[in-house]
Amino acid sequence: MPKRDKIHDPVKNALVNDGWTITADPYYIRHGTFELQADLAAERPIAAEKAGRKIVVEIKSFAGQSLISEFYVALGQYLTYLHFLQLTAPERELFLAVSDSVFNDFFQLEGIQEMVQKHKPAIVVVNVETEEVVKWVNWYGIVK
Repeated sequence: MPKRDKIHDPVKNALVNDGWTITADPYYIRHGTFELQADLAAERPIAAEKAGRKIVVEIKSFAGQSLISEFYVALGQYLTYLHFLQLTAPERELFLAVSDSVFNDFFQLEGIQEMVQKHKPAIVVVNVETEEVVKWVNWYGIVK
């Protein structure tokens, strides 16, 4: 099993605090000979809907020596997971979870903004100190 990201538990707690039920930790994405592990799966009922909303979350702290190397890994994982989720569980939305400090600093750099706008990863921004979801970004606009 891959090592958990250092902000795994604060992100998980923030999702629970935001009304989500964690349904898998980790969430396995299986297709053909591939078996990938995203960090979490969660569900939240939507008023008057039985099925509700289902998400998969890949958590990244960007705590390595090189933020750009961490970004390569995060974006590559996101795009790979997105591809296989569209084939195996199209009802699930994929989100990249990052801390508010990483989002407010690193993700606002011009080159990173260009990459993010091109590939449009959905992002959940979490305050890891208070274990609170700060915003959901889906690149059609900020959801929260």
